Amino acid sequence: MRFDEGADLDTSQVDDQRGRGSGGIGGRVAVGSGGVGIIGLLLYLLLSQLGGGPASPLPNGLPGLGAGQSADNTQISESCQHGRDANTALDCEVVAVVNSLDAYWTDAFAHSGRTYRKPRITFFNGGVNSGCGSASSEAGPFYCPADRESYVDLHFFQELEQRFGAKGGPFARAYVIAHEYGHHVQSLLGTSRRVQAGDSGPTSGSVRLELQADCYAGVWAKNASTTAGSSGRPLITDVTDADVSAALDTASRIGDDYIQSNLGGGRVNESEFTHGTSAQRQKWYLTGYQSGDLTSCNTFDTGDLG
Repeated sequence: MRFDEGADLDTSQVDDQRGRGSGGIGGRVAVGSGGVGIIGLLLYLLLSQLGGGPASPLPNGLPGLGAGQSADNTQISESCQHGRDANTALDCEVVAVVNSLDAYWTDAFAHSGRTYRKPRITFFNGGVNSGCGSASSEAGPFYCPADRESYVDLHFFQELEQRFGAKGGPFARAYVIAHEYGHHVQSLLGTSRRVQAGDSGPTSGSVRLELQADCYAGVWAKNASTTAGSSGRPLITDVTDADVSAALDTASRIGDDYIQSNLGGGRVNESEFTHGTSAQRQKWYLTGYQSGDLTSCNTFDTGDLG
């Protein structure tokens, strides 16, 4: 996957809080650089928060930003101006993906007679406060329906490759962001209200919500290379089979069964499932990608989740 070199990027939806939290590292993360990995992933948080479904409120008391601290978007607005920047710097890459997602969902909502409201996305290091509570980087990327904002520590993507063994790459990273946007869409459509807090199990509403967000991510992925940005041209080009394979590989690394087996105690307990198995996450992402149609993503009214 590549980004149109001359396309304009819009950073107005980004709140850049990197370097402002306790122990924050700050600065931009270059694609392919060593960076600093996330240390000490908490499996409970991964099981309940990876993907950020609103059915699992964030725990309080984790390291976060101090009161009164705010975003400073000066650096990112100066650095992330064109598609060529997205091809060389990770933060700009995410900005470009966000721009593409906003463009796609704006059109999709308009075609169904609805108005799409863009979410915000916060970049942070170490910890962050959100409308759903405070969280450390160990929580992984999450979406908070209370403030309709997604939160991501960009170093998570390195951890995903190093600890989870994912192939990585821009399209795989885009899957993670697109999944969070799927939760925003569910919040706007009221789908999230179908899930009770603490719901778990292989056919639970929580699992159905997560799999639908995977499917929505796949639908966007199918349409990404034809979705025009503010420049009138698609931001994303050259999507290959290898890109799709990398996204599916990432989906397999964040299934409940994979996390429990490989990063937990080695025992799979289906009663604790909140996000679906690796196979299910792959299936529903692929369902969205192959159809390119949002109507294929009705995980709530099917008896066959895969």
